[in-house]
Amino acid sequence: AKHFIVSKDEEQMKAAANSFDFIINAVSANHDIMPIVNLLAFEGVLCMIGAPAQPLQISAINLLMKRPKITGSLIGGMKETQEMLNFCAKHSVKCEIELLQATPQNLAIAYERTLASDVKYRFVLDMENAFK
Repeated sequence: AKHFIVSKDEEQMKAAANSFDFIINAVSANHDIMPIVNLLAFEGVLCMIGAPAQPLQISAINLLMKRPKITGSLIGGMKETQEMLNFCAKHSVKCEIELLQATPQNLAIAYERTLASDVKYRFVLDMENAFK
């Protein structure tokens, strides 16, 4: 990514309205997707790869006016995953993580923070050193 929008910043969201042709939504926590749909251009695509527990709620007027395409993906199997890893290695694509030792206490903390949407990047559990 060369640019990002802080979704809680109303000015940034307003300035970006109707400007995206494609958005990947990886959020699995329950959330209002209408601000994201508002970012889509006419006939833009919203691809859900996160799986919130609650059903999505979408304004009918947005469906009528923008004609968005809302789809989903389970991301892919082993072949697609390997292709993605090869691409990332070739282009030095790296993710920011929060590394946690895999202890019962840290698992409980990670679970509670995930439920509270208090995860800045992605949790990675260190299994290699968990049982030493």
